[in-house]
Amino acid sequence: MNILVLLKQTFDTEEKIVIQNGKISEDGVNFIINPYDEYAVEEAVKIKEELGAEVTVLTAGPSRAESALRTALAMGVDKGILIELEESGADEYTVAKMITAAIEGKEFDLILGGNMAVDSGAGQVAIRVAEELGIPHLSAITKLLLEGTKATVERDVEGDAELVEVNLPFLATTQQGLNEPRYPSLPGIMKAKKKTLERLSMDDLNLSPDDLKGKTEVRDQYLPSKKEAGKILNGELAEQVTELIQLLRSEAKVV
Repeated sequence: MNILVLLKQTFDTEEKIVIQNGKISEDGVNFIINPYDEYAVEEAVKIKEELGAEVTVLTAGPSRAESALRTALAMGVDKGILIELEESGADEYTVAKMITAAIEGKEFDLILGGNMAVDSGAGQVAIRVAEELGIPHLSAITKLLLEGTKATVERDVEGDAELVEVNLPFLATTQQGLNEPRYPSLPGIMKAKKKTLERLSMDDLNLSPDDLKGKTEVRDQYLPSKKEAGKILNGELAEQVTELIQLLRSEAKVV
């Protein structure tokens, strides 16, 4: 069995976000594996240990993203692929095109990725990859059982659980509850240094200009304004309702 894990390197969730000239400053920032992607890595390694599989982890990002791949390799992944992406203008559409091009000619029985990235929250890349490959996809899974060429998957649906049976190959996005990601062991870290890590440039992907032209553009980035103190309305209920409507209209400007 061949398994592919899609991974993104993101800010440490404990980091303080600093905006400079409309862009997020990366000075002195600690980067980690996107937390949702950790569940994908762990699930792939568990399947490898239980059923036998070769696990490949792939990311598109700047050279610093190699550290995230090395962490996944230390957790038990077999090899990594880094699509070197120094430009920051790529969106979910272009990244999905890059990933699909990078794995052209390779066959995977299962593709796993995080439900979303904590920096953008878009939750698009993995699903777009499945669409590009023409394979089924299931999002937000909390349980995965493989039996031959079929899988039984449990996923969160509006506060409840949905049980789905699907044929391989397919793609699934993972979230909290699926497993408990392991910490890389010292022997694992040492072995990771010797594992294969393939680097691909844009020229290696043979993508057309249209494939590299994003569908979205970030015009500006800014921190949310500080919350103001709330107001307590007094008086009879009818008076409070009248005052509330006036405040929503004149101050909040939502009605």
